[in-house]
Amino acid sequence: MSDSVPWRTLQPGQRARIRIWDRASGEVRTVHESRERLYEAPNWTREGRLLVNGEGKLWFLPADGSAGPQLFDVPGLPPVNNDHVLTPDGTGVLASASDRHIWHVPFDGRRIRRVTSEDGIMHFLHGVSPDGTQLAYVRLDARGEHPWGSARIHTLGVDGHGDRAITTDPGPADGPAWTPDGRWILLNTEQFSTAPGHAQLARIRPDGTQLEQLTFDERVNWFPHVAPTGDVVVYVSFPPGTIGHPENRPVQLRLVDVGAWQEPTTLVELHGGQGTMNVPSWAPDGSAFAFVDYPE
Repeated sequence: MSDSVPWRTLQPGQRARIRIWDRASGEVRTVHESRERLYEAPNWTREGRLLVNGEGKLWFLPADGSAGPQLFDVPGLPPVNNDHVLTPDGTGVLASASDRHIWHVPFDGRRIRRVTSEDGIMHFLHGVSPDGTQLAYVRLDARGEHPWGSARIHTLGVDGHGDRAITTDPGPADGPAWTPDGRWILLNTEQFSTAPGHAQLARIRPDGTQLEQLTFDERVNWFPHVAPTGDVVVYVSFPPGTIGHPENRPVQLRLVDVGAWQEPTTLVELHGGQGTMNVPSWAPDGSAFAFVDYPE
């Protein structure tokens, strides 16, 4: 993040590459490359477009790379960050913004709406329930001395009501995402470790019961995203000893079968981390996913 603007910018000589991993072939292709603007966190729409954020705004581009990003101008929307998730019906996006709140942004130009109401709290959206009625977000108390250590998973009605804590102490948690059947929320958490920053993947019932650790390795694992087909999960894996989910690190994108969590496959090694795949980026049919890397 720049000292003068509330969004991340490229370093001298750095590029932002929006890329696609194809499940059938295992190949990776670049659909857009920028030396001017740092893009982050693709979502994949039903119409075959990617939605990314950059410079505090939202941008659309074709997933086939046939054109570059085009600004999605949203009057009245505060600068957004890399925590944005499409609504299940495909009509809009729910986005976290610099005012620390979550906003509902329809694609058809209808009036935007601020979903969250509690001030003094930072809300970072990561998941929407399959029926579109509930949000899963990371809640941080901005009034505390160490807000990032207070990160907990909450659910909230899309109408802004019914806030509920899902995870508790000890240890921060992040990256909540529903499974397609709505039975579980996947997340990363430090709750199972005494080593600071050693996040592992876990799952929990939406009512906050049955927290279960899923990965058990020396690496630091973040942002699990289950395919729409429900059979595999992709996640970002940081080097051992990483604290949080920093930018510009040598990271791996790993794929794991939901029935074999101890047997991940490393798909891509890249320079990235923060911004690479913070939010769900699978194609609607589960045939591919999008991510961003930042080679220097």
